[in-house]
Amino acid sequence: MFKRLRWVAVVGVALALAGCSASESGGESAAMPMTADGKQAVPNQGGPNQGAPSKEGSGKAGSDKAPASAGQPGITDRKLVRMASLELTAPNVSDVISQVRVITQGAAGYTGQESTQEKRASVNVIVPSERLDGVLDQLGKLGKQVRREVTATDVTEQMVDIDSRLATQRASVERIRALLARASSVSEIASVESELTSREAELESLQKRRESLAGSVAMSTISLQVKAETVVAEEESRNGFFGGLANGWDAFLTFGGGLLTVIGAMAPFLLVFGVPAAALIWWLRKRRRPAEPAMATASELPSAPPLD
Repeated sequence: MFKRLRWVAVVGVALALAGCSASESGGESAAMPMTADGKQAVPNQGGPNQGAPSKEGSGKAGSDKAPASAGQPGITDRKLVRMASLELTAPNVSDVISQVRVITQGAAGYTGQESTQEKRASVNVIVPSERLDGVLDQLGKLGKQVRREVTATDVTEQMVDIDSRLATQRASVERIRALLARASSVSEIASVESELTSREAELESLQKRRESLAGSVAMSTISLQVKAETVVAEEESRNGFFGGLANGWDAFLTFGGGLLTVIGAMAPFLLVFGVPAAALIWWLRKRRRPAEPAMATASELPSAPPLD
């Protein structure tokens, strides 16, 4: 009896162990994917694609990143005050100045201070800053270019500072106006109005400075000088000993001409006042001459002998 029960127990334990092993193998098979030929796929251990995100995931991850910077901000938006000077020589100075006016008007600019002579001329040309280089090229073709200079001054920090001060001053003026609206007594109104006038004046001064600086940035000035070719030849010929001799002779003639000019200017005064004064002096000296011999004669007479 006991033997049968022992064998039944042994068989039951064996069946239980077989079922456990079958369930474990089935779970592993279910966990592993099947290939197209019905075999279990071998799990990828340490492969290059293990844990790699999908294309969509990588795309989203890439989109979350900040875009690459396109250079330092503000470098291409500098505020520059540009000025230029140009010196030319040409056969006819007046023709060059006429062409300068035409070129300036074509560039939406205007001419400022101007001095034109027969053989020399100088004029200030004001044009938009973005057209400065083009206008310089056109002016340089009007004659022989002797000298060309361009300068640029960076005023970006000044513009930023003025803009910041303008914003602060506007806010200050608005606060004072709000206080003025709430003022009740005459003394409060007078005090607030005085402060408001002061701050509005400072705001207007800042606005004028801003406009002036912006105008200097927007427009550029070209100082143009034109000389005739004959003048340049004369200046070159005055170098060396003979040039110094010629300069000295010119200086002597200039001095002599100035002296003659002074004498000519003084001649009318000499005629009007000098001639009568000379006649008066001559008459006074003539009156004094007879008295002098009489005094001499009296001094020459012998003195009387002394009485005993």
